[in-house]
Amino acid sequence: MSQITRRALGGLGLAGVAAQAFAKAPALKAAWPDATETAAMIRSGRMSALEAAKAAVARAERLQPKLNFLVASDFDRALERGEIAAMTGPFASVPFLIKDLDDYKGLPTRSGSRAMLRMPPATRQDALINAYDKAGVNVIGKSSTPEFGFLPTTEPTGFGPTRNPWDPDRSSGGSSGGAAVAVASGVVPFAHASDGGGSIRIPASCCGLFGLKPSRGRMLETRGDTQVTNINVSHVVSRSVRDSAAMFALTEDPGPNAQLPAVGLVTAPLKRRLRVGVVMNGVAGVASSAEVRSATESSVQLMESLGHQVIPTAWPVGQDFIDDFLLLWAAGAADLAETLTKVMGHPPGPDVLESFSLSMAEMATRAPRDALPQAIRKLQAAARAYDRWFVDNRLDVVLSPVLAWAPPLLGQVGPDVPFETLRARLIEYVGYTTQHNVAGAPAMSVPLNWTPGGLPVGTQFAARVGGEGLLFQLAYQLEVARPWAHRMPAIHA
Repeated sequence: MSQITRRALGGLGLAGVAAQAFAKAPALKAAWPDATETAAMIRSGRMSALEAAKAAVARAERLQPKLNFLVASDFDRALERGEIAAMTGPFASVPFLIKDLDDYKGLPTRSGSRAMLRMPPATRQDALINAYDKAGVNVIGKSSTPEFGFLPTTEPTGFGPTRNPWDPDRSSGGSSGGAAVAVASGVVPFAHASDGGGSIRIPASCCGLFGLKPSRGRMLETRGDTQVTNINVSHVVSRSVRDSAAMFALTEDPGPNAQLPAVGLVTAPLKRRLRVGVVMNGVAGVASSAEVRSATESSVQLMESLGHQVIPTAWPVGQDFIDDFLLLWAAGAADLAETLTKVMGHPPGPDVLESFSLSMAEMATRAPRDALPQAIRKLQAAARAYDRWFVDNRLDVVLSPVLAWAPPLLGQVGPDVPFETLRARLIEYVGYTTQHNVAGAPAMSVPLNWTPGGLPVGTQFAARVGGEGLLFQLAYQLEVARPWAHRMPAIHA
């Protein structure tokens, strides 16, 4: 593996070493500069920090009315930072967005919910967000998300739908929908995203981006997150693999007591052949749509043309896995409703929380007392089965669809769909992404295919826990074999 460890990055100077390493990455033919190229332009003086900030603000102002990806702007501070040009780091002054589930000093965190509309600006932020600042990015605002990240589409009642730039009548995915739209449309070259059940990979697939979900415990401030109930991890969505790999190296936990050995900065394509398992149906046994199946078969053919051995396989869990996962998900909604009840003095109603959030909370509350502990025990067994799946079948990676459908029309999986109807749709639609969160394993959506109608369809590749380095190498190989960064959506900057 071609890599530079975090220790080397720190010892030799982040900006200089990163610039040398980025130069080793495969050439990128893109519709517009990625974060790596933008940073290089600023360092060389071809673009000033202020020019970069002004351009990003102008793009955001022009496209926000059409796409609705921002929930809080930070334009004045971004322009001020650009004017003084005091930012340092490998991505100094590169425009960036923080997802509105995370605190960023000076901006409110409203989590896509009417319950949080009056929240004051945050006064603190966690270590991962600090690491983004240290990398030098210039945050221009907060990106939209569904209410508390619960749904795989970004259509919050309190903020309105975020629209897909490939077709504004369709979903951008979720829960990192605003981030994906801003990157896909060219407002910013990459953006913060998080994934608790597919929330990096789903919007990446819907918007034609690269999105990698890290292993549990991999990133800063996640040390000790070893339980299957800790399903959420953060990273970025990007147009290029090198942007994702570089930010990964800058934000993984590098400490001597880190849960996983550091991957470092991966810069080179894969140079060996892999044994690849393929699953076509979702965990619940539901088949994908014809156009998604066709796209996935195209990705299988691409892998075979690259010399990889492809074999059929099956998920190592039963069809009740998704029910156990949904109960865990619903328990989070119940905890939220209980917290709001204590704050307000009465249970939240439909004027405070969306109907889906309320129904999820009710589902968890009505479950038998021992249902959640039993579900967690079964999810723990599913996590162990995931690792055995790779070992027993001698698999390097597993290939599957990311979603059962191409980006659906807005409203199809939105928060106002009757609960039982929506639950059935979700089991079908997102039947490919949740097991990796439970197992704590890395997985990525790679934008290898588009439907005949011009909608992006991502292909998912997953590895064993700690296998991000292998996935990045494979992603570089796929980026060269079937480039995507030159593609432009219908609405773009």
